[in-house]
Amino acid sequence: MIDRLAARLANLSGWRRRFLWLVSGAVAVLALPPFFFLPALPIAFAVLLWSLDGVKCNKGALSAGWWFGTGHFAAGFYWVSHAFLVEPEIYGWMIPFVLLGLGGGLAIFPMVAVWASWRLTREIIGRAVMLAALWAVAEFLRGHLMTGFPWNLLAHVWAVDPAPMQFASIIGVYGLSVITGLFATLPATFVAGRAGRLTAFAGIMIAVLLWGGGALRLALVGPADAEVAVSEDLPVVQVVQPNIPQREKWVPELQDQHFAKLLRLSRRPADMAPDRRRIVIWPETAATFFVEAQPVRRLQMASVLGPDDILVTGAPRTYPRDTDEFKVWNAVQVLDSTGEIVASFDKFHLVPFGEYVPFRDWIPIPKLTAGRTDFSSGDGPQTLDVRGFPSFSPLICYEVIFPGAVIENSNQPDWLLNVTNDGWFGKSAGPYQHLAAARFRSVEEGRPMVRAAYTGVSAMYDAYGRELATLPLSAEGVMVHPLSGVYNHTTVYYLWRDILFYGIVTFLAVLVLGYSRFFKSLKAAV
Repeated sequence: MIDRLAARLANLSGWRRRFLWLVSGAVAVLALPPFFFLPALPIAFAVLLWSLDGVKCNKGALSAGWWFGTGHFAAGFYWVSHAFLVEPEIYGWMIPFVLLGLGGGLAIFPMVAVWASWRLTREIIGRAVMLAALWAVAEFLRGHLMTGFPWNLLAHVWAVDPAPMQFASIIGVYGLSVITGLFATLPATFVAGRAGRLTAFAGIMIAVLLWGGGALRLALVGPADAEVAVSEDLPVVQVVQPNIPQREKWVPELQDQHFAKLLRLSRRPADMAPDRRRIVIWPETAATFFVEAQPVRRLQMASVLGPDDILVTGAPRTYPRDTDEFKVWNAVQVLDSTGEIVASFDKFHLVPFGEYVPFRDWIPIPKLTAGRTDFSSGDGPQTLDVRGFPSFSPLICYEVIFPGAVIENSNQPDWLLNVTNDGWFGKSAGPYQHLAAARFRSVEEGRPMVRAAYTGVSAMYDAYGRELATLPLSAEGVMVHPLSGVYNHTTVYYLWRDILFYGIVTFLAVLVLGYSRFFKSLKAAV
């Protein structure tokens, strides 16, 4: 039956074949957050690989990759349209162009991967292995070219549980995407006789090995909350999630009301010891004013702090750095109990069209975020050391999605902080996809991650990606938990970065190409 199905798919042509590729690419999204329906990956890629058997020319292979990629990215990034509905009278008309442009533009990466795998080998086992490797290479390129956009990587399907994520501490998320690609493509080789059935079984066993190996590692390091019982001197993190709708956030008449809510949620919990140190965290641009220019409001913020507490908030920053030119930064600022700003960090990886408009002279449209002035870029990852507190690396919004680019290597932090405002994306898959990327950074870098989201999902993970606390999407509240810090460790990925990823891809390419040449030579000899 499977052989007959594969043959029928290979014989499709015209619009039916293109529609099949489009739909199968969209189906693969079901394996990603928040759905985590893992069988969707091998099903979608089996359809792609079987139908490729009927492709006879380069144009057909390129078409297969483009249609599959367009379906995958259009379905995976549908939530981007929510950002244009915050002010629909200004931006609503752009939604069709954004979704089609984003889906079709990003589809160029899988298009090349599918074409190359079809071109390099015609035997389905070799093609499946090659597609897994090249898909991960395409993800790597997507994450680095033209400012980069490494969102919804194949490896993110394992964010369903911390166990299979553990291999990212060795080979990184791109390396794990290669392994995930094999899990997705190898089951399609079932139609290739006995060897194909063995290969398909190996693909299914990848999930078992990932879960088993990761579970063993977590069992060896002990429970996630073990350090809390023995480390009462660790400061308590108090994350404030105000859950204010994006369309109301910057309304001038509501500013005092929003600020009062933030202060109310920042008060010390009644059941907390008065001498316990706190790190109160407000999300991205929770302070909708220039903190350095508002001494009265700084004192109000300090009023909710104890003498040994600090408050970390996202805020716009405008005081120029060694220049008279007016500039604005999307910043994180740290206040002590006197209201003094004791540390500051400027976002360095800005969102195109969200925080600045590229090629502004040729594209005369306003950016999505408040204010007419484009945000300026900061200097890069930075470790903030504040008055005896464990040092941390602040990451604003989607800065956290970039593997290997979240810490200052010359001054390593004790923990990672991601402040964000996913209110732009409403009740959609977007906030969960963002959360999964942040969780992977804790595993890769071997450091706890605290995530403060304006409307959710806020969360805290230990250095192994295990959840310690969370606040759900679209809920107002406070997340209080001791900072996880005892299990900080240096990972293989931190030391070697993507070297193992390069090695895995090279090994698989040499294996497939070498096998294909050997097979051709054997056929010629016979």
